[in-house]
Amino acid sequence: MPIPLTGGLLSGQVRDADGKPVGGAEVSVFDRSNRRVAHADSDPFGYFAAAVVPGDYRVRTDFGGFQSVSNSVEVEWGKHAELGDILLIADPSLEPPAPGVYEIDADHSAVRFVARHIALSKVYGRFNDFRGLIRIEDPLEQSSVEVVIDAASVDTNVEARDAHLRSADFLDVERFPQLRFNSTRFTRRTGNHWLVDGELTLHGLTSDVQLDTTFLGMQEWNGLRAGVVATTELHREHFTLNWQQMLSKGVPVVGSTIEISLDIQGVYKG
Repeated sequence: MPIPLTGGLLSGQVRDADGKPVGGAEVSVFDRSNRRVAHADSDPFGYFAAAVVPGDYRVRTDFGGFQSVSNSVEVEWGKHAELGDILLIADPSLEPPAPGVYEIDADHSAVRFVARHIALSKVYGRFNDFRGLIRIEDPLEQSSVEVVIDAASVDTNVEARDAHLRSADFLDVERFPQLRFNSTRFTRRTGNHWLVDGELTLHGLTSDVQLDTTFLGMQEWNGLRAGVVATTELHREHFTLNWQQMLSKGVPVVGSTIEISLDIQGVYKG
């Protein structure tokens, strides 16, 4: 980024305690009145830059699973202020949960999906009946997840649409009453962010799925609980959910890509 004619430039590189670059860290620049005047996300190599008017600033760096870091810097007219390496320290409250078996608490969890309708709006739905176990191992990379979902519990808050989703045009719940997910690999990205690879069986077919997962921490309430959120995308054609209608201009009634979001509490069982 060139130095602007109206001020100066500040930059730096975000790294973790092992010296690895941290991409996607949120970098906020505050002036003396504590007003945020600039914002940037670090690139895949950990670098960031922001153009500001001359002055004294506080630069705060945030990333999930790490403690916030603040640095002070003075930016002069027509000059480049380099912060150098900004080292993030892991947040001990977001260390991986203790090894053991965690049962998914369906009453305080959710399996949601979003589909695009006629390329205009989004239709939101969920599955109401599901169960599963999370087995945490040491090392965490050897952990596993298994989930079973009742296909007939699909719920979009419209009875006619739900009946269509249960029919042979879509889920065909009489022939395929369950959806199943079994993990095959846990991979740590950075901080409290993990990738969970696995196999999803839906509509009689099995396809690879990758969950982008964030660990939220532990809480004690009616037992020790771990919280995670996860997202992924599915393509209906991978599971032969091929029903479709087209509008006159070739616009599909139901989009091909289905967004999945999971909000999970697991209760420690030992």
